[in-house]
Amino acid sequence: MTPHTWTLLITLAAAIGALIVLINSRLRFHPFAALVLVSIGVGLAAGESPGTISTSLEQGAGKILGNVGVTLAFGAMLGRVLSDSGATDKIARLVVDRAEGRRLPWYMAAAAFVIGIPMFFEIGLIVLLPLIFSVAQRLRHTDKVKGSPYLYLAAPAIAALSTLHGMVPPHPGPLIAVQGLHANLGLTTLVGLVCAIPTVILAGPVYGRWIAPRLAVYPDSELVAQFTGGRTTSGDDVVAPARKPVPTGFAVTAVLVPVALMLLNTLAELALAKTSPLRPALAFIGEPVIAMFAGFLVALFVLGYRSGMPSEAIRTSLADSLKSVAGILLIIAGGGAFNQVLVDSGIGKAVQSAATGAHLNVLVLGWLVALLLSFSTGSATVGIVAATGILAPLTATGGSLHTALLVIAIGAGSIGLNYVNHAGFWLVKESFGMTLGQATKSHTAIQTLVSVCGLAMTLLLSSLT
Repeated sequence: MTPHTWTLLITLAAAIGALIVLINSRLRFHPFAALVLVSIGVGLAAGESPGTISTSLEQGAGKILGNVGVTLAFGAMLGRVLSDSGATDKIARLVVDRAEGRRLPWYMAAAAFVIGIPMFFEIGLIVLLPLIFSVAQRLRHTDKVKGSPYLYLAAPAIAALSTLHGMVPPHPGPLIAVQGLHANLGLTTLVGLVCAIPTVILAGPVYGRWIAPRLAVYPDSELVAQFTGGRTTSGDDVVAPARKPVPTGFAVTAVLVPVALMLLNTLAELALAKTSPLRPALAFIGEPVIAMFAGFLVALFVLGYRSGMPSEAIRTSLADSLKSVAGILLIIAGGGAFNQVLVDSGIGKAVQSAATGAHLNVLVLGWLVALLLSFSTGSATVGIVAATGILAPLTATGGSLHTALLVIAIGAGSIGLNYVNHAGFWLVKESFGMTLGQATKSHTAIQTLVSVCGLAMTLLLSSLT
């Protein structure tokens, strides 16, 4: 630990503190402006030149918008078509009518678990938002749930999506760890699922039931109305064009199209040879942006135009849907810029240096390195990749159960402490209209619970072998 390393670690702590103060103090900075201002301060404090800082800001914002922003835009339009056509309300009725209040989080966790297999966290949440909002809106005026129905249903979805994203192949992070540590893919997938199920249960339905009555989380009424077919959070219905009833099969199909396309790509990567002519085509349609765009087109023609709404009204409705996510897109861009500055300034390497100096159990060390790097860079994938490189020389037997457990431990570490420099944090915060404190007690706490439970499961299975 050199003096420069300590300086960078102190800079990181100061940056997080400054961001919290700017957003929560009397200044009430918009999160996007606060993120950019703190990013510039971090770069200058770390000794970067002004030209390098500006490049980092542009690259970081552009990269995250390219990966998440376009998909979020198509997701917003898809959600608007589903809501305007009555598809989300149709699905919500099926879920609410077939389950009691206490069972709903389990249904939501199961749905998110399936969706989370081929999807990144942010994309999976975008797909689930119409269902969460619609069901929560119907529950809000019943006595089935104590506290916020939105958080009651969001907690299981966040827990399931984050667990699958970090701990179970074929997500990119775990796959990189499998390859770097020479672990057995099938064994790692099986172990990951064994570790994931109790983790999702504890961090999702169990924690969600406890935290929902303690946080008054209610999304913006316009955003809720967009996903619930024009019904405001006060329970008043706005005037909407007459529409034809939506067949259940059409409603479910429109929701699952993006999931099915991405899942096909995942299965092709696992089952087909690299020389197969199907691989390029399935890879193309399975890309998140293309899959979400295809889902939007299917919903537009199968549900939107079929509903009887005039074409001009549909176009206006879609334009309005993008206004609801404009602020979220800017905040995500700010988070991406912040992440890039942390990486380019060398703070990620400083955290790595501090973690490797500790003498710990290999599983705990892998978890800790991934945790600290993910927290400092804002990327679970970066945490997994770096931790894999550090731990690779310490793995003696490539295909053993212990190596598979190390992959899961590293993935679990990458999920924890998901805070202000993670795009997912801001997506959850702004989508559900949370304060910074509410997002910390819900989203950050859920993902940290997932991280700790994942580590505990790997240690438990390791002790039994």
